Amino acid sequence: MIRVLLVDQPLLRSGFRALLEAEEEIEVVAEASDGKEGLALAREHLPDVALIDVQMPVMDGIEATRRIAADPALTRVHVVILTNYCFDEYVFNALRAGAAGFIVKDMEPEDFLHAVRVAARGDALLAPSITRKLINRYLTQPLNTGTDTGLKELTTREREAVALVARGLSNDQIAERMVISQLTAKTHINRAMAKLHARDRAQLVVLAYESGLVAPQIDHS
Repeated sequence: MIRVLLVDQPLLRSGFRALLEAEEEIEVVAEASDGKEGLALAREHLPDVALIDVQMPVMDGIEATRRIAADPALTRVHVVILTNYCFDEYVFNALRAGAAGFIVKDMEPEDFLHAVRVAARGDALLAPSITRKLINRYLTQPLNTGTDTGLKELTTREREAVALVARGLSNDQIAERMVISQLTAKTHINRAMAKLHARDRAQLVVLAYESGLVAPQIDHS
């Protein structure tokens, strides 16, 4: 059973709840109208996925995400930001705060449900194309180049795998590029996440660019 917390406006929550609870393996365990209430409910119910609107009164989605990500008791809570736009500053700030990814509110129902399942597995909701566009738009210059993010703790192969993750490659593509098995590629990535204290793949991408491990490439398309 996938346990979900909804944090959004009442009218939108009702639509999301109806869609989610039509699925046998998904349960909405709590709902909130602002980030502060959502944070309290996350601590109370420990959901698998917290769907949080980026802009809310009292406490916005970015601050709520930051506090969830910083709480050791909420390590297994995967925050997914709900937004009206594919690429905006709020989305990037939420990823830096610890969100696993984002969902655009007008996406197709089947895609929405798939995204919730992906988040519950602990995977990042960042398709390769989205990763590239997001990084190219907001990290044309690394924010903290040279910052000690713990990269020196990584092996050469782990650093290579992290760089490929940051370029938007899937595990299959990383395995092919590095000429290793898919299992080995996944192992490199998981070990890198553990050493860098990254909650998920999304944070790994941000760390790679902020540290200067990967230099952003401007997308002129």
